[in-house]
Amino acid sequence: MLSIWNYITIGSAIVLSILVLVQTRGASLGAGLGGGGEVNTVRRGTDKTIMNLTIIIAIVFSGSLLIGLLTA
Repeated sequence: MLSIWNYITIGSAIVLSILVLVQTRGASLGAGLGGGGEVNTVRRGTDKTIMNLTIIIAIVFSGSLLIGLLTA
């Protein structure tokens, strides 16, 4: 039987996967290897909101895993 922590873990894993896939990349691989372009970018607006949500959901996911393991 699944506990509430299992449902929270599954839900947060799905949301975390979606948030990671939605994020845009700040610099391409060529720029990271010395190609042209600016590597340091500042996140603004929607990018910053998505990044903050990703951090929060990652903390929820990690916490639900830990609590699920401790209560099992």
